[in-house]
Amino acid sequence: MNDVLSRAGDFIWRNARLIDRHLFAFHFHDGSGDAVLQALRAYQNADGGFGNALEPDIRCPDSQPVPVQHALEYLEVVVADRVMVQRACDFLTTITTDAGGVPFVLPSVNKYPHAPWWQTDDNPPASLNPTAAIAGLLHKLGMQHQWLARATAFCWARLPQFHATEMHDLASVLVFLRYVPDRERAGQELDRVMAEARAAGLIAAAGAEGYVRKPLDWAPTPEHPCRRFFSDDEINAHLDELIASQGEDGGWNIAWPAISPACEVEWRGWVTLQKLLTLRAYGRL
Repeated sequence: MNDVLSRAGDFIWRNARLIDRHLFAFHFHDGSGDAVLQALRAYQNADGGFGNALEPDIRCPDSQPVPVQHALEYLEVVVADRVMVQRACDFLTTITTDAGGVPFVLPSVNKYPHAPWWQTDDNPPASLNPTAAIAGLLHKLGMQHQWLARATAFCWARLPQFHATEMHDLASVLVFLRYVPDRERAGQELDRVMAEARAAGLIAAAGAEGYVRKPLDWAPTPEHPCRRFFSDDEINAHLDELIASQGEDGGWNIAWPAISPACEVEWRGWVTLQKLLTLRAYGRL
């Protein structure tokens, strides 16, 4: 297993973005969390939002909702910069619809290269994806902001009509259910949506190919709330498969089409780090 880590580390040092190299060092080499924060600041715009291809499939420099989610994912790992998060929340208030949530993507995406699934018209509606994920992460960070109260109400209002039929939407909802303070209500919804996900085929079996999500994507650590939905045999089979799927160059490949060589290598650096963290969490490193 040391060889798995060594080869993956070499891939990350050679190919990953600066922010992901710093995050790798933070996790595996006692690196500085402040270095991660310094790299993240380069993606934050004057309006407080995040853009500049922090989401590699969106090459738009302007602030977008999903890059805010990604920024919070970095911040939940290191010590969060409260001013940075406050500015992001202030940005979110400027793009929130009357329904109380933010759109999946803003129209400014159309002016720059982007993956084909990042499409919108001039007046996009509020969406659980990524509103739910952003709200969940802000709850984890212990933020108090007017946007969070409104977004939380939006998510609870939408959840009764939500059904787990699309993996990205489900992933966003799961972040909300993991961290929202009302744990009893969240647990009930988690049971429901994970049963729907299994029935809808959103949990791929070992050996499945293509752009799918497998048990370790839903439960990347033993402590994750979704771990209880998978047997030990399922988890171990997928851990074996994960190790076997490491590429010859030390990195893991992505299962979706990249819009450019730079986009692909940026994603591969991030994905490789996530695979290492999963392997370590399950005692395979």
